[in-house]
Amino acid sequence: MSSVDATGLAHHFEDLEQQHESATLGMWAFLITEIMFFGGLFGAYVVYRTMYPEAWENGSKELDVFLGALNTTVLIGSSLTMALAVRSAQHGKNRQVIGFTFLTMVLGFVFLGVKIVEYHAKWEHHLIPGPHFMFEGHLGGHEELFFALYFVMTGTHAFHMIIGAGLMIWVILKAARNEYTPQHHSHVEMIGLYWHFVDIVWIFLFPLLYLLGRHGHASIGH
Repeated sequence: MSSVDATGLAHHFEDLEQQHESATLGMWAFLITEIMFFGGLFGAYVVYRTMYPEAWENGSKELDVFLGALNTTVLIGSSLTMALAVRSAQHGKNRQVIGFTFLTMVLGFVFLGVKIVEYHAKWEHHLIPGPHFMFEGHLGGHEELFFALYFVMTGTHAFHMIIGAGLMIWVILKAARNEYTPQHHSHVEMIGLYWHFVDIVWIFLFPLLYLLGRHGHASIGH
């Protein structure tokens, strides 16, 4: 016997409103843990940037500002399409949910494709932390720490995006079965919150990593 009835109400909730409120509370609790997780990474960034400001500027100048700005624009666009998907779900327009969610996924994959291009460039220029790391900076070794944090922070962010894309596939499959109605669309809203959180994290990562110490000029050759 199914634990969900024809309206989408799970058996352990009294009504759809209670189910929606519980889902919203659960998602915000989850996002708080994510904020604490990324907060640790940002905290490490602040500490080491304070300790090695020159090395941090040297490392930042090796990042491609154009590609970083392009990805920022792509993610802002994906937030818009995700918001439109949520709005469509609230009106029970499943076909539009499919379209906007798919477009959000496409923009997400564009972002990941650009990151692959950036990572490949860092590989070619020996900027991957490890035994083969090479950098002609002024503070030997400390630039490697910058790139270690760069890969951890952007890599973790990219992993969250991959999870988000998987969740969107799930939403598309449910929308294809016309499961979303004005009364039952919590899945889309919760995934929308998650995606907006991922976008906001990048909004902080971009200036902290790419714009540090630029002083009006940027290197876009790497």
